[in-house]
Amino acid sequence: MTTRANRFGPGEERMVDELERPVSRRTILRLAGAGGLGLALPTLGPGGVGLVMPAGAQGTPGVLDGTITIDLPDEPKTLDPALVYDANGWSIVHAVYDALVQYAPDGTLEPLLAESLTATDPLTYEIKLRQGVTFHNGEPFDARSVAVSVAHLADPAVDSQVKSFFDETTIAGIEEIDPHTVRLHLAQPAPWLPAQMAAWLVMLPPGYATDSGSDLAAQPVGTGPFRFVTWQRGQQVELEANEGYALPKGRPIAARAVYRFVPEGSTRVADLLAGTADLVRAVPVDQISAVEEGGAQVAISPVSGSAWVRIATDVAPFSDPRVRQALNHAVDVDAIVAALLGGNGTRLANFFVEGGLGFDPALSAYAYDPDRATALLQEAGYPDGFETTLEYASAEHAAVVEAIAGQLGEVGVRVTVQAVETARFNETWTDVAAAPLRFATWRPLFDPYTLLNLVVAAPDFAKGQGFLSRHTNPAAQALIDAAAIETDPAKRAETYRQLGQVLRDEPAAIYLYGLTARYGLGPDLPAWTPRPDEYIIPTARDQ
Repeated sequence: MTTRANRFGPGEERMVDELERPVSRRTILRLAGAGGLGLALPTLGPGGVGLVMPAGAQGTPGVLDGTITIDLPDEPKTLDPALVYDANGWSIVHAVYDALVQYAPDGTLEPLLAESLTATDPLTYEIKLRQGVTFHNGEPFDARSVAVSVAHLADPAVDSQVKSFFDETTIAGIEEIDPHTVRLHLAQPAPWLPAQMAAWLVMLPPGYATDSGSDLAAQPVGTGPFRFVTWQRGQQVELEANEGYALPKGRPIAARAVYRFVPEGSTRVADLLAGTADLVRAVPVDQISAVEEGGAQVAISPVSGSAWVRIATDVAPFSDPRVRQALNHAVDVDAIVAALLGGNGTRLANFFVEGGLGFDPALSAYAYDPDRATALLQEAGYPDGFETTLEYASAEHAAVVEAIAGQLGEVGVRVTVQAVETARFNETWTDVAAAPLRFATWRPLFDPYTLLNLVVAAPDFAKGQGFLSRHTNPAAQALIDAAAIETDPAKRAETYRQLGQVLRDEPAAIYLYGLTARYGLGPDLPAWTPRPDEYIIPTARDQ
């Protein structure tokens, strides 16, 4: 672990010049199977991800020492949990806060601050709360916390993108049975709600959260494995361990944790090799050999998520499904995965990923077929192609986006690529003046409701859907609506598989690949447990 002074400085950007650049893999740790280490590409299944033990890992479980420094590609705009929308921000939020439930390493939901969560009927969830838990400021955790936390997410003044998941259109009322029992009374069946609780419904201390002098955006207070210390804007967030923490999220692995914001992958790698960072996100594939040769390691861990290029169907020529099909045929996803992602990723037929609802292994992905793409464009009335723009968040993989644009250009679709700062990117999903093509990654996808409701459903703010959408498809909408209220798990899964076929035949995106995470691990990093939702939380679960 790092004990020296932290540094943060600019670095030179390293671009991938050739798609076929060779990559050494000798020290890549691939996490798969029953929670252990293996040689196969990672998948989410029984056991899920497991404990990572770097070669030089040291320290005694339960004895906290030193500081762990974590390099993230991007800085959150806020630490208000209702307004954080990416894995970098969630890493900090979920280190400080706890939700009622969380995703276990195998992708199943497990209790966290809840002892149990039971659907007593299609319109009622009863939640038994853990007793004896206190917030970092000393307030007790109890039923009031649930009511205040739901109210914060549902507050129109907060203006969360997921407000409709928790407002009166979903949760008609909250009944506090006793200090440690709560019933959520629903306006309509919402089988997807527990999955949304895991990501969004972190518990707030009621006194602090309702005090007009408090600042949830800059000074968070939770019950999590780490408590907030300070935020130096543009540089880092510092946390300290909650030493009495004993919940399933795992024990803290260091006395202090520093999250630094380092946009350039080459700089994150340089920090790792210099020993000024212990754990870094998104090691560039072309630098894996440098990490290896420098004495550090790379862990490749499965993530329940997908990459795709959203296609706005509210503007020509993308309103024509033949054009959207052509774009899918024009991109050689397998070549991109092999050359730029080290072979980690499988081409997808739609948004859905293995291990999540809606995934159908029998549904074939689009074949790379530039001749078919050209023919479809000609049928749609674009024999000479057309010009368009493609945006991506600046923290995403620029070389992947450039490769997609280049391959589209080979069939006559001339693409201008635009990098956008992440906070701005998240604010312009529905802006008709923004690029119609938008590269995005989305996680977790164990339950795809959030993605479908926000991005795929037709824009209808009165119904609480489509807040990020420029897509309309009546056949898809009918299936989205049916699955949203179907309480039988088998029937709901089958409805999503039917939806997957519709989205494959009439694409809402250029479907790319399932996600994996590439973490750089310093030699002194204590044993650490990656997560299938890709939050970097410096904890270790007992095996």
